[in-house]
Amino acid sequence: MKHNFKKIMCLLICTLFISTLLPITASADTGPKASVRITFENMGDELCYGTLLSKNPSTGPNSAWDGDEDHIYNELIDLDIWRAFVDYEDADGYYFLQIGWQVNEKKEFAWTYYPPDSFKILLYYPETDKYVVSGICERYAFDTYYTVDMAGVDIGSVEYDENQSNNDRLDAYKSYQYKQEILSLVARILITIAIEMGIALLFGFRGKKALLLLVIVNTVTQIILNVLLNIINFRSGSWAFVAWYIMLELAIFAIEAALYTAFMKKLTGKEKPVLFYGAYSLVANGISFGAGLIIANILPGIF
Repeated sequence: MKHNFKKIMCLLICTLFISTLLPITASADTGPKASVRITFENMGDELCYGTLLSKNPSTGPNSAWDGDEDHIYNELIDLDIWRAFVDYEDADGYYFLQIGWQVNEKKEFAWTYYPPDSFKILLYYPETDKYVVSGICERYAFDTYYTVDMAGVDIGSVEYDENQSNNDRLDAYKSYQYKQEILSLVARILITIAIEMGIALLFGFRGKKALLLLVIVNTVTQIILNVLLNIINFRSGSWAFVAWYIMLELAIFAIEAALYTAFMKKLTGKEKPVLFYGAYSLVANGISFGAGLIIANILPGIF
């Protein structure tokens, strides 16, 4: 019993240590981030760069160039490509926010930190000095996906059209990746359950019935938590996600502790105080939460 108590104390200390590494003030940078992801179908291999033009002159750390040579930001693209994007004049007044990607190799790019809400997709072909632009697109989910079919696209300089000011030469359509999001959801649930079951063994839970109860409760609560968070992400974005995440985690902590107290004695014949089950639920959820943030930085496509 003393040996198990030492393990529990070690877990509590680890939880506190993780919380110091991932403080609340930094949660906006370590937690889930909104994104806009563009995929190109039937794109050739001609050298091509892409960016998103924004309706607003800034979003997050990215902003339109102010004309000062000391304020040039071209970390992801060469300076000559940056200048080509700066020189582009959009018919609807959308802004280049000094970020772009080479797209002809991977046939895709992703803006994963404070993407614009209203945007156009702009492509630039340096070998022919030509631009191609889409119509106005909108972020429709926390992770927004668009696909552009390049088949039959006539690559040429963009000219203003009074009857169609957004001049949509590129046909971009919404292509939310339901399959990918479902696989990510399943992966998150399985990883979380594996972590929490490992912690249960360290807490001294033994026997098929006790472990089965833990599996069932953890599976149900994790499915409910992740499904609700996915819906909130899709509909409301990051601020609602964070607020609901905290509230739902507190609710799950209380529900799990109550269920373990109510049923564990009947299954095992051993009575333990509610604080014991509360401690398990707190440590299990705390460590799985911290592990999720760490894995999110290693495998951002899963968390």
